[in-house]
Amino acid sequence: MLSTWRRPRARLWAAAAVVVAGFLVALEVAARHYGVPGPVTEQVREVVLPPKSGFLLYAGMALTMVVLTWRQRLVALGAAIGVDLAFLVVREAFGVRVGHGHPFGNGALWVVLGCAVVAVTRRTGRERVLLLKGAGLGLLLVAGRKTGDTWLLITSKTRPTVLDQYVATADHALGNPSWLVGRLVTASGPIGFNLLDIVYGQLAVAAVVVALYQLRHVAVERRFPRHHLVRTFLVIGLLGPAVYMIFPVVGPVFAYGDGADHWSSVSLWAEAGHQFGHWPTADLWPHTTAPVRAPHPVPYDGFTPRNCMPSLHTAWAVTIFVHSRRGPRALRVAGAFWLVATLTATLGFGYHYGADLVAGVVFALTVEGGLRTYDRGWDRVGLRTVGYGAAVFVALLVAYRWLPLEMAEHAWLAGPLLLLALASVIYAYVRTFAPYERRRAAPTPRPQPQHELI
Repeated sequence: MLSTWRRPRARLWAAAAVVVAGFLVALEVAARHYGVPGPVTEQVREVVLPPKSGFLLYAGMALTMVVLTWRQRLVALGAAIGVDLAFLVVREAFGVRVGHGHPFGNGALWVVLGCAVVAVTRRTGRERVLLLKGAGLGLLLVAGRKTGDTWLLITSKTRPTVLDQYVATADHALGNPSWLVGRLVTASGPIGFNLLDIVYGQLAVAAVVVALYQLRHVAVERRFPRHHLVRTFLVIGLLGPAVYMIFPVVGPVFAYGDGADHWSSVSLWAEAGHQFGHWPTADLWPHTTAPVRAPHPVPYDGFTPRNCMPSLHTAWAVTIFVHSRRGPRALRVAGAFWLVATLTATLGFGYHYGADLVAGVVFALTVEGGLRTYDRGWDRVGLRTVGYGAAVFVALLVAYRWLPLEMAEHAWLAGPLLLLALASVIYAYVRTFAPYERRRAAPTPRPQPQHELI
C-alpha cells in the first residue's frame, strides 16, 4: 500500500525535475541568443569565480543542511569556510581582484554539490532521496535568482515599449504613493536609504530564515513537511516574470526620474555620478506627479528590466509574512517588519507604483492559496478562493491597461474599489485557509495512561 502511494509522488517529482531542467535549458538558449551567459553558465561559473551573492549561496547551503545531523552540519559549515579561505588565499596570491560580487560563497556551493554527489554515490533508498531533496532545494534557491536575472534580460530585449504611462495614470486613484514615499526616503538620507536597501536586497535570506524554522524537524523526522515557504517562493518567481512579458513596466524612478543615479550619492554600494543611459519620459519623480492625460505605450531602452507588474518583491514579502504567522513571537515580528520595510522600499526607491503593490499582494495570496488547495486535494472551497483571486488579478490588469484615465478622473471611486478588491482577496484567503492551518497546528491529544483497578 505504501509503495503504491509513493509511486505517483515519485513520478511527480521526476516530471517536475524534467520540467525544471527543460526550463533552465530554454532560458540558457534564450540568453545565448542575446549574447550573454544564461542561468546554467552563471551557476557553473560560481564554482570557481567570485559569486554574485555569497549570502544567497550560504542561504542555499543552510536549506540543504536541514536534512543533516548537527555533527554533519558542523562538518559542512567548516568545509564551506575552509574552501572560501582557500579561494581567498589563491586569489590574493595571483592578484585576482573581486569586482562586482562577493569574495565568498564558493565554498557553500561546493558543499551543496558535494551533498548531491554523496547522495548518488553513498546513499540508497529514502536516505538518498532525502539528501537529494535537500541539495535540490539549495540549488533551486540559487537557480531561482539566476533564472530571474535571465528573465529580466529577456523582458528588456523583447518588449521595446513600456506601459508606465498607463500605471502612473491609474495610480492617481491611490494618491500616487510612490511619489509620496519617495520624498520621505529621499529626505531620510543615507541612513534611511541604506537600511531599506539591505532589507530589499536580502529578501531571499529572510525567506530562508523562515523556511529553516519550518524545516527544523526534517533531520529528525527524515521527511519534508507537505508545504513550506520555499515552494511558494519558487512558484512566484517562476510565474511572475510571465506577467512582465504581458504588462511591461519599468517603474517611476526610470520612467519619470533619473534612474539609479537618484540614489548614487547616498548608496554605500553604487558608483557616484555613473550615468546609466536609460530613457526617462520626463524628470518628475519624486517631486512632481505624472500628469493626468490619455496614456500611450512609450519606447524604452533595451537594457532596463520591465519588472514592475506585479511587484514580486511585494509578493515574496507577503509570503514571508504569511508563513511567519505560525512561528514564535520573534519570527512573527521579523516577518511583519520585513513586509513593512519591503513595501516602503519598493515605493520609496521608485521601483514600483502603488498599483503594482496591490497586484503583487493579490498575486501572492492566489499562488499561496493554489499550493495549499493542491495539498488539500483540490477541494471546492479552495478552488473557489483561488479562482476568485485569479479573477481579481486579471481584472486589475485589465483596469490598469484600458481604464487608467477613468480611474484617475474618478479617483474617489476607483481608489476605494481597488482597496476593496484587495481586502476581499485577503478576507477570502484568511477565511478559507486560516481554520485549516489552525487544525493542522493543533497538538494531537495524547492518550491518558490507564490504571488498573486492584
